[in-house]
Amino acid sequence: MSGYGQRQHRRSTRRSWGWHPLQPEWAESVVASSDLGGRLVVDVGAGNGALTEPLVRRGARVIAVELNRDRAAALRDRFAGDAVTVVRADIAELRWPRKPFQVVASPPYNLTTQLVRRLLSLPALHSADLVLQRAAAKRLVREPVGRHAGRYTFELGMSIPRKAFNPPPKVDSVVLRIRRR
Repeated sequence: MSGYGQRQHRRSTRRSWGWHPLQPEWAESVVASSDLGGRLVVDVGAGNGALTEPLVRRGARVIAVELNRDRAAALRDRFAGDAVTVVRADIAELRWPRKPFQVVASPPYNLTTQLVRRLLSLPALHSADLVLQRAAAKRLVREPVGRHAGRYTFELGMSIPRKAFNPPPKVDSVVLRIRRR
């Protein structure tokens, strides 16, 4: 493949992975609206650090979780010396913090239900701000998943249009705000 064909192939591959990185100004807005409380923050699906960077600038201690080996290595290089711990792991195998933490993340859309169910089962979770497909987030507000859902409130936060991502997904997104009661 040459030139344009390679770029098209990379874009379609990224899209098939469900990897749609937020543009910096939108990542900053998500972090600004997340009520950081000086807690440890977990960024699930950290990618290339779109959310990690504004979290660090606001003084958060961050655990950046990324499954892709190359992106995890790039995160380690980029945030060396900062208050960031990069963990290369699948969320199904992740060892979550035992002390109070919050999540600010733009996870792959295909992990939505699995991630929310897992988060709600964690005793140390204080809150989560998750960038999700609008339809999935609305469904979770109407019908929270997991047996621990009653411990939390669910609400829709800021809307995020397709153009806020590169490459853009086929659907609009929204921040799902989960708070411990």
